[in-house]
Amino acid sequence: MQKILFSFLIILLTVTTASAQVEPDTTWRRTFSAGINLNQAAFSDNWKAGGISSIAFNSHLDARADYKLGKTSWDNAVQMQYGLLKNKGEEQRKSIDRIFLDSKYGYAISSDWNTFVSANFLSQFTRGYEYDVDADGNDRLISNFLSPGFLTFALGAEYKPNPYFSLRLSPFAPRFTFLADDAVAANERYGVPEGKSVRTEWLAAMVQATYNRDIFTNVNLRLNYMSYINYKELSGKRIDHMLNSTLTAKVNRYINVNLMANFIYDYDQDSDVQYNQSLGLGILYTMQGFTVR
Repeated sequence: MQKILFSFLIILLTVTTASAQVEPDTTWRRTFSAGINLNQAAFSDNWKAGGISSIAFNSHLDARADYKLGKTSWDNAVQMQYGLLKNKGEEQRKSIDRIFLDSKYGYAISSDWNTFVSANFLSQFTRGYEYDVDADGNDRLISNFLSPGFLTFALGAEYKPNPYFSLRLSPFAPRFTFLADDAVAANERYGVPEGKSVRTEWLAAMVQATYNRDIFTNVNLRLNYMSYINYKELSGKRIDHMLNSTLTAKVNRYINVNLMANFIYDYDQDSDVQYNQSLGLGILYTMQGFTVR
């Protein structure tokens, strides 16, 4: 199963960088952006106003490769975020960690509607901890790559009235929740039954919405929303919700200010809303409409 998942990841990542063409290919629309943000603060030991010296590093990558020919379309997206934080007197800690891959094959049935099949994958790169859980300052391992990992397939219809907004409605969306690390499983189950490493939800629905647009000159807003509904556990508090948002303001070609936030509600993980947020000034490199050779 892990070999299949790694193959799926490689295929989606390769889409953004492979497709040898000699002449410009108007059937493909490609975009790529990657950025690094650094935050640093320093205080002398006798600084009376209070504070703690720290340094933080955040990186993010966003790539797309969309194909369209006649009524047929194939859209692929990769989103990755990773960050580290080091406060004086503490060990280095992870501040943000996210992998999201999405691939969708569609066929137009009207100017605004497509039928589609899709697959998406969500996980994180490295180990994550709940820090200082007891009086001795011990940490508790609560996540790792594929622990959890979510692989979701979907079949449905997509409403896409313009290039910057889309809404997917999937009445059939089976999902596989992976818990590959036994050390994580000892502390958190993420809905996976005891004694198993995979939970399968066959009868489920999914709703996805995306918005990606320049709302002002040099200011871009990107929103990705997803809800997941298991027919066997059909109640308001059992519906999963996930919202990823990024607001990017360009200072010049390479310097940018960005605000990122992720919100998750998943009853199998926690009965309250989870969120993380980061704000940074950094370097952003972008390419659009390029041809892969």
